[in-house]
Amino acid sequence: MSKEHWDKSFSDTDFVYGEKENHFINNKSNIIPDHSMIGCFAEGEGRNAVYLAKLGHDVTAFDQSTVGLEKTKTLAGQNNVEVKTAAMDLTKEKVQGNQFNAAIMVYGHVPKNDQKFFMENMVNSVKTGGYIIFEIYSEAQLEYQTGGPKSVDMLYDPADILNWFQSYKFIHFYYGEAVRNEGKRHVGTGHVIQAVMKK
Repeated sequence: MSKEHWDKSFSDTDFVYGEKENHFINNKSNIIPDHSMIGCFAEGEGRNAVYLAKLGHDVTAFDQSTVGLEKTKTLAGQNNVEVKTAAMDLTKEKVQGNQFNAAIMVYGHVPKNDQKFFMENMVNSVKTGGYIIFEIYSEAQLEYQTGGPKSVDMLYDPADILNWFQSYKFIHFYYGEAVRNEGKRHVGTGHVIQAVMKK
């Protein structure tokens, strides 16, 4: 989806996915060492980035939407923390490699043809020994209609994830249902892929 799409999507005065961090990120964030440098990919309005900054991490939020990143700065200010922001198309522009102790991504949905580049962009930004944590909607989410893209082309196949990153250590991998009530865009039971990887 284009920058224009996401700028419009985030232009509502409220936080469309809420202000509270994703449940899976909350549950797995304790694996990240204290005072880590963390990249938050396709971070949107900043809810997960702000949560991690509140834990004492040095956080950079990446998104193509400048509207979303402005809301990230607003939310950070409301919570008395700092989050760096970087406006990038993560399906075309490479993030600097080997800079973060961890990277996280929540529902960063891009077309099938861009998914491998996007995912590898995130993984490559992490130093050896660092962690990658993400939750995304699977292709099965189309049947649930509780959030996420309306096209299977924008959803993920778990076999792709395992194939792309077979050389890394999976600490956690889950493919199945999860209840998510995040703002007005993710409401109810959905079908997700979750992963925690060590590089």
